[in-house]
Amino acid sequence: MSPTVRRAQEIETELRKGIMKPFTEVIRADINDIQAMGQKPITFIRQVLTSCTYPVLLNDPSLPSDVKIRANEILDECGGRSAAAYTYSEGIDLIRLHVAQYLEKRDGFPARPDDVILSSGSLEALRSILNVLNLPQNEIPIGVLVPVPRDPAYSALLDELGMMQIDYYLEEEDHWSIKSEELSIALETARRYCIPKAIIVINPGNPTGSILTPRNMEEIVKFAVRRKLVLLADEVSGLPV
Repeated sequence: MSPTVRRAQEIETELRKGIMKPFTEVIRADINDIQAMGQKPITFIRQVLTSCTYPVLLNDPSLPSDVKIRANEILDECGGRSAAAYTYSEGIDLIRLHVAQYLEKRDGFPARPDDVILSSGSLEALRSILNVLNLPQNEIPIGVLVPVPRDPAYSALLDELGMMQIDYYLEEEDHWSIKSEELSIALETARRYCIPKAIIVINPGNPTGSILTPRNMEEIVKFAVRRKLVLLADEVSGLPV
């Protein structure tokens, strides 16, 4: 935790205790915790999750019928119709199917449930993938390209894994886009002290809030293929559930 974030927490605690300040709240600009800032969650998702963990609610007449149908479908896929039952490591098959269907509808490309692995959050998924890639050669560390600016959680994770951060700078004047020229410079510079294996792209951007154009995304994919980099796309900021 950075000194700035730690001090912000201290100030928030002081405000809750009634200690007088020339302001009444702390505005968080370091992370995209949008619901902490007042954004309302998607009701359907919360109702389905609650019903799966406490099925007695399925008998409540105030619960919408589409919620009951979805919750029952998920529970039917769980051993003993219990959300606490063990699942396959990849996750519940029905949910993997729904994810694949969503991706296919969104992107216009075929998506297979067998290629979908569920995780307990984007950071845990990223940790699992980076652990696979983190195989230093002759004591030369593995490097990962990461955008600037970015959520500090990425830096913390790479430090935890002992991997090198290869900074590439977003083009602020062009709606925080990603330029292949900037990626090439960052990559070639990094080869002097590490082995680049992956590139992390955050879309929508965090903390910029920008969205990459289809053309820019295509350029990034081609760059990753050309340079033999694993492309890790963090799109969680577009799903305020």
